[in-house]
Amino acid sequence: MKAFFIGILTLVVSMIVLGSCSRKKDNFISKNYHAVTTEFNTLYNGHLALDQGRNSLNESYQDNYWEILPIERMEVVDEVMLPGQSKSENFSRAEEKAVKAIQKHSMNIDGKEKNPQMDEAYLLLGKARYFDQRFVPAIEAFNYILYKYPASDKINQAKIWREKTNLRLENDELALKNLKRLLRQEDLEGQDLADATATMAQAYFNLKILDSAIIHLETASMATKSNDERGRYRFIQGQLYNTLGYKDSANIAFDRVIELHRKTPRIYMISAFIEKIKNFDYSSGDKVALRELLTELEENRENRPYLDKIYHQIAVYHATNGSDSLAKAYYNKSLRTNSADQVLKAKNYQILGDMSFDASRYVEAGQYYDSTMFNLVVDSKPYRIIKKKRDNLDDVIYYEAVAQVNDSLLLLIHMPEAERLAFFEAFTDSLEQKAKKDKERREAAERNKAGIITVNNNLPGQRTNTGISGLPGQGTTFYFYNPTTVAYGKNEFAKIWGNRTLEDNWRWSSQSGAKNTGTISTDQLLASANEEERYDPQFYISKIPAEEKDIDSIWKERNYAYYQLGLIYKEKFKEFELAKHKFQELLKSNPEERFILPSKYNLYKLYELLGAQGEAEIAKNDIITQYPDSRYATILTHPELASFADDNSPESLYENLYKRYQNQEYESVITQCEDYINAFDGDPIVSKLELLKASATGRLYGYEAYKEAINYVAVTYANTPEGIKAQEIQSNVIPQISGTDFIETNDSISNHYKVVFQFNKADKETIQGFKQELDTVLHTIKYYDLKSSVDVYNPTTTLVLVHGLKNRQVAQTFDQLLSKEDKRKLSKPYFIISSNNYQIVQIHKNLNSYLNINNN
Repeated sequence: MKAFFIGILTLVVSMIVLGSCSRKKDNFISKNYHAVTTEFNTLYNGHLALDQGRNSLNESYQDNYWEILPIERMEVVDEVMLPGQSKSENFSRAEEKAVKAIQKHSMNIDGKEKNPQMDEAYLLLGKARYFDQRFVPAIEAFNYILYKYPASDKINQAKIWREKTNLRLENDELALKNLKRLLRQEDLEGQDLADATATMAQAYFNLKILDSAIIHLETASMATKSNDERGRYRFIQGQLYNTLGYKDSANIAFDRVIELHRKTPRIYMISAFIEKIKNFDYSSGDKVALRELLTELEENRENRPYLDKIYHQIAVYHATNGSDSLAKAYYNKSLRTNSADQVLKAKNYQILGDMSFDASRYVEAGQYYDSTMFNLVVDSKPYRIIKKKRDNLDDVIYYEAVAQVNDSLLLLIHMPEAERLAFFEAFTDSLEQKAKKDKERREAAERNKAGIITVNNNLPGQRTNTGISGLPGQGTTFYFYNPTTVAYGKNEFAKIWGNRTLEDNWRWSSQSGAKNTGTISTDQLLASANEEERYDPQFYISKIPAEEKDIDSIWKERNYAYYQLGLIYKEKFKEFELAKHKFQELLKSNPEERFILPSKYNLYKLYELLGAQGEAEIAKNDIITQYPDSRYATILTHPELASFADDNSPESLYENLYKRYQNQEYESVITQCEDYINAFDGDPIVSKLELLKASATGRLYGYEAYKEAINYVAVTYANTPEGIKAQEIQSNVIPQISGTDFIETNDSISNHYKVVFQFNKADKETIQGFKQELDTVLHTIKYYDLKSSVDVYNPTTTLVLVHGLKNRQVAQTFDQLLSKEDKRKLSKPYFIISSNNYQIVQIHKNLNSYLNINNN
């Protein structure tokens, strides 16, 4: 009975207490119940989620130490989020907890909030939205605290966070104005002072007022309670001093970061050391002490995660001291650390590329520049600079490869039979030794793998693998489930076959791209040989070209490559010694007549540039004596003429031809281009003439002829700007103009119509007289702005057109716009055609098809 009464009493008391905890009652129990529940339940979990989100944000953020660091580690992503979406589950959870606290524990009675934890809830709500990068809703939450809780102890934090949000919204001046007022009105201290001044420093930095940013960072670093922040602020101070050119002050700031040692993240300390080393004065500083410091940083085990940066700085030290070999070794060591710093990797590759470029190793330089671009942001300014430099290397890399391959072939062709046999016997012996070593290595790997599998299968508590063979994670040897062997296979394929598109007959040499030299590489030969042929010297000897026409083709291709290399080294890279060597070697090899005179003239110019006046005089006399009627001899005999435009130069002749092309003299342009191509064979102007000839051919003979001519330019002159342009036309333009179907027209505004008169092209006087009469008549027609033109259609037909008709019906009744006298003057039959269909007719030369359709 006693227990029964105790239960009833407990129940009654509980009901009284719960009844008094209503959010609508302003009493001691209600206020404290909701305050305690809000602080130690809902908001506690919300703050935990917020802290987890911030930690994840910091861990995922990668600082770029090549630029001035931002005050706060947060990357703003321009990504539109749909309603209900969030960038982080933790921030979404923190926001939910804040909203839950507001909805379930707010005690707004008579317009006043009785729960003292509500300002904390709104502050949590604003922070969650801020880190979730929803800045406008965040600033609403902070403003609500300022409006609704002016006496809150969180009011200063709300003001600071509001201005941090204003910075993210690029309201820098407003943020500075409000923070300055806050510092005047309130006596901030501790973390509030640190946050306010750090925010002001970021605002000043955004506004490019760096000296003010430094001052406020000093205040923030002294006031903050976090050593992480202190190290960051001092490091940014050093960066700002460096930007202003105050290296001594910068070094003092970096020393203060180093003094923190393990109290702050080690990356700040290492970066401070590196920045101090960058500021070192090699002309007056103690290089021995610097070398000892670099060695100490390199050997410290705690610095292993940062060896990429340390190796790079050691390389810079050796490069500055002129030790290029040591510098190159350390740049490569920096790359082999597998650094996550893309900017650092790009700098390493670029410097190595520049070193190879300066040493005239252009093929190697091109490979380094390729790797540089891979680590840069596409279409950024650094990327465009490297790409331009890399593009300039395309030709020299290509022609050096052609020259090297063809020189090797010619050496084998002219090698005595006995020496040739001995050469390939040594080659096949090396292949056999390599195959033997590879076999031993594979067998050893298989034995090791078998041992590992046996040990794993005998481990206690493990099941025997009875699954399907070849599944990942089951100790399989299936090729495509091993990433190492897959990567190796890809590299080997690229080495042997190059870059091949996914298509039929991909192994054909014609499918290897426009830059295929027509020769078979050693790797391709090995890939095509069977086991018996691979180790047979006669197999390789049989592949050496023996027919006279093949040898002649190799010889010509080699000479052309040498001539192009001479021009490239002379004009593009100013490598006069290399250019001289190429032209001299070309002249020694009994080249075709077309290369002799240009090569001699280029050698003369190179001798002058190199200061070899005696050799220059010999070359000059040789040209004047043996080629007295050439334009080179004229220039050498009368140097004063060199400053004037030479009417017979290839460039001048091309310009005249292009003017005739614009005047629709297509037949004469094609004929003259062919003459000039033969006359200037070997000159860079030839590819321009070929492209001009292709354009004139297309205008005169139509789509099929144009397609064939463009393909010829794209393949034959693949490494010239004109060849590249032809490849673009082949890929992009040709498919777009391939359609022959006429377009049905209507009277929409977008359609324009032409009235067309046909003439025999031979009747030039008739055409000219008709056009003059037509222009006179069109001038008298009111309400329409009509003009005429003469277009070549094909070798036998010329068209006279009337332009400016925007209505089909008006075009069909064109003669009704004319007076009787004008009709008599223009009595020739005509037809009408829309602009789109006229373009198709001109491209495909199918006027008869259009007229047949129109008549029907």
